[in-house]
Amino acid sequence: MPQYQFVDEPDTLVPELQRQGQIGIDTEFMRERTYFAQLCLTQIATADATWCVDPLAGHTQDAFWKEILTHDWVLHSARQDIEVIYQIAGSMPTSIFDTQIAAGLLGFPAQMGYAGLVKELFDVEIHKTHTRADWSKRPLRDEYLDYAAEDVEYLLPAYEILSDRLEEKGRLGWAREDARWLLDPALYDISDSLAIDRLKGARNFRGRKRAAAERLAAWREAEAIKRNRPRQWIMRDNVLLDIAYTLPCSEQGMADIQGVPPKLVKRVGRQLLEEIAASANDDKSHSPPRPPDEGQKALLKEMQSRVAACAQDLDIAAETVASKRELSAVIISGNRKSRVFSGWRADLIGDDLLSLL
Repeated sequence: MPQYQFVDEPDTLVPELQRQGQIGIDTEFMRERTYFAQLCLTQIATADATWCVDPLAGHTQDAFWKEILTHDWVLHSARQDIEVIYQIAGSMPTSIFDTQIAAGLLGFPAQMGYAGLVKELFDVEIHKTHTRADWSKRPLRDEYLDYAAEDVEYLLPAYEILSDRLEEKGRLGWAREDARWLLDPALYDISDSLAIDRLKGARNFRGRKRAAAERLAAWREAEAIKRNRPRQWIMRDNVLLDIAYTLPCSEQGMADIQGVPPKLVKRVGRQLLEEIAASANDDKSHSPPRPPDEGQKALLKEMQSRVAACAQDLDIAAETVASKRELSAVIISGNRKSRVFSGWRADLIGDDLLSLL
């Protein structure tokens, strides 16, 4: 087991952090009962020390976050960690290196887990035995802290190995570039105006039903944020869609919809009816996305073929170059700002794909 220090006053760690350069970072958080993820532990590894930092002990931590954000971070599969920390600190780190991204650019599986990478690089078994632990409960058990510390123990050594191999192949810049995409605040936008995009069942609604679904989804998002509760706790997707489709004019009409909980009608029925009524004046020009036609299907197939050939030359997975989802989005939306057409991909495959469009 790694040696570590438990720190329950984050700001006291600042003088030590100021002497450090690159650091390994991981987090433990809970989000099953809340809208916002609750940061429960921050693990930090340096070349000669490991700390498990408790953000829930009630002590100040502004100076801690101000300092830690100035460092170059090494993480594995960083997106969720970045999202949680961005919510807490309100800022992004200066730079990051994602060992999952780096491994993918060296020919490892595109979504390789941390335990798998540690096994490959160091022949060490890490047992993910506490992934379901309640990290918000205090005091934290010793075995939980051992597990948490182990999750950062190999990050910096992994960086050394992966960066050397990437440098040999001329791909270190690629890894840094792909990691920078994770520092775009737009990825973590929680605006209630985007709530309809998270409601898959509404994509085929038209006219007034679509307008009502947009308003109900925005209302639910705002309510979930205000109460810090999961969206589904406020109102389940299927209930929201049934109400938007039926467009009830009264609480009784809403209550008569099969599957609508009586408690929901009693608690917020009037508010939901107000949103439905207001939707009568909204823009109703939305058209459901059309399924791809034969030409688009053929184009996607050709693009995938060229991506696969490029990936084979690089000896990496095709989805590391460009996933089917990314290519489909390009074809449907015509978006030329996709990462497929920028950076290292532009020279290798992006310009070739653009010529097809």
